[in-house]
Amino acid sequence: MYEYFNMYKCFNYFYTSTMNNKYFDYIICGGGASGILLLKALRQDNYFENQTILIVDKEIKSGNDRTWCYWEKPIGEFDSILSQKWDRAQFSSDTHTSEFDLNPFQYKMLRSGIIYDKFHKQIKNFKKTKFLLAEIKDIISKGTHTEVITSSGSFKSKRVFSSLFDLKPLLNQNKYPVLKQHFLGWFIKTKKPVFDPKKIIFMDFNIPQENETRFIYLLPQNSHEALVEYTLFSKNLLRIEEYENGIKSYLESKGIVDFIIEEKEKGSIPMTCFPFYKLNTPTLLHIGTAGGWTKPSTGFTFMNTRRKIDSLLSFLKTKKPLHVFSFKNRFLFYDLLFIDVLTKYNAQGSNLFARMFQKNHPVDVLRFIDEKSSFLKELKIFISFSFKQQVWFLNAIRRRIF
Repeated sequence: MYEYFNMYKCFNYFYTSTMNNKYFDYIICGGGASGILLLKALRQDNYFENQTILIVDKEIKSGNDRTWCYWEKPIGEFDSILSQKWDRAQFSSDTHTSEFDLNPFQYKMLRSGIIYDKFHKQIKNFKKTKFLLAEIKDIISKGTHTEVITSSGSFKSKRVFSSLFDLKPLLNQNKYPVLKQHFLGWFIKTKKPVFDPKKIIFMDFNIPQENETRFIYLLPQNSHEALVEYTLFSKNLLRIEEYENGIKSYLESKGIVDFIIEEKEKGSIPMTCFPFYKLNTPTLLHIGTAGGWTKPSTGFTFMNTRRKIDSLLSFLKTKKPLHVFSFKNRFLFYDLLFIDVLTKYNAQGSNLFARMFQKNHPVDVLRFIDEKSSFLKELKIFISFSFKQQVWFLNAIRRRIF
């Protein structure tokens, strides 16, 4: 504890002792994944070399408070710091089970601790960059600039990016349904080798659904260790013991009873097509989950954020007002329809996903989720639903258009 306190003091002094300027070319509010990925991208692009950047957070993020997973081709930007990667996956439900090769992709797992550690080492070498440890009290757009009011003073910029999520705009509307991808996970270690280290369980719906969409997500680290998550796509959170009892029951059904829990993690991610971009101003842009960068139909965020940042950097070079930045496409409409249907027929989530994986090549489904599919493949996925399910989607289209 004493060593951490000294490190905190040194870190705080290093980044705030020269905070004389009140204006910066860019201000990033929040030091989570979207904030640090944006700062990293800005600092690695020579176009922004002479621009001053302030990043503000109330704490030094450390440790494995998040686990980010995504699929991509074998060679990727974060490969050197991955926790694990896999070439095979399995989908299971009461109507369909399949094991499949992920080629040309790999499924990759990245833990937040190593990202935070690497970032805080890099930032010390970034020129014209300040890190302020302070609480953000308010963010106010004033036409020509946006002011960030913190517990350590106020700062201004014509380019402010905020990852601070505000739930109020979602609660004060009913046009766009809001589900949650909520989960609790255990990192467990067993005495006997019980896991297949070469294969993830992408979705296992063979658990009581309780009139909702519930599944198990399992990522083996080796034959003795795995992350097991009890996950829901639904409106309401559960009590902690309900998630944990779900994990226990699943493991018992697989004959896994002798294990220790090494770590726990939990989370809740909004699944909605709410137009977060309408909260932006010419000098303020919301990023990450706060900007609608989460994939609405699945809750995947990390790689979506990374791709949005690439688009954002290109946009910033145009010097257009920030509120013009947009990434609306046909996939957002697909997500809107899926959320509409899943909200109304939440107990049918298992069957919806089963039809997709049963009637299409699983890799085509992953490409569709990743927004990299062709229109013909997307049409094939729609046709793969049962007649009743197709009627649900057609009714959703009718309600949205008319």
